[in-house]
Amino acid sequence: MEKIRVLLVDDHSLVRQGLKQIIELEEDILVIGQASNGEEALELISKVKPNVILLDINMPKMNGIQTLRRIKDMDKTIKVIMLTFHEDREYLFETINLGANGYVLKDAESASLIKAIRDVNKGGSYIHPNITTEIVKELNNKYKGNDGVDELTRREFEVLSLIAEGQNNKEIANTLFISEKTVKNHVSNIFKKIDVNDRTQAAIYAYRNNVKKLL
Repeated sequence: MEKIRVLLVDDHSLVRQGLKQIIELEEDILVIGQASNGEEALELISKVKPNVILLDINMPKMNGIQTLRRIKDMDKTIKVIMLTFHEDREYLFETINLGANGYVLKDAESASLIKAIRDVNKGGSYIHPNITTEIVKELNNKYKGNDGVDELTRREFEVLSLIAEGQNNKEIANTLFISEKTVKNHVSNIFKKIDVNDRTQAAIYAYRNNVKKLL
């Protein structure tokens, strides 16, 4: 079994060690490196080749937002999960636009962290339930209306709802009994209609517009 290779990026050594202990209880996940700031992380990425990076938002030298931008410029296939506190939520919208794949609170239960790593590695997205409401409230204040919702077909609503649950294309195909190629086409059409760039943005859009209730 090929393990999920995880890089930990946080300026607090105790946080990194705690995360490492939680992660390495799982047989399918391996911590392959640690960095205390963004500069160290960027140097390590090409050496250790992580699948998923756990990235703190607030760090010295190069913060999480700057680091995320550099990571995505370097290799968009690397999955990045932001580690946040509630008070960091004003930064979340910028990281969404930069392509973050997930958000986990630092005081979350270990099961949430492991689920996030697995979901994101498979091509899904993960937003910790405790910050979903905060994000939606803020987005509702910034953006009124539900642009694009009326253009979605029922099947696209179903696909978008499953994206919001963190399912990847293969899982969506199995759930809806359609081909993975068909799912990819639906996802592409959804992104165009609701004007988003990735699955995390699509998931947040689904939460904001309560897509499940529209099915």
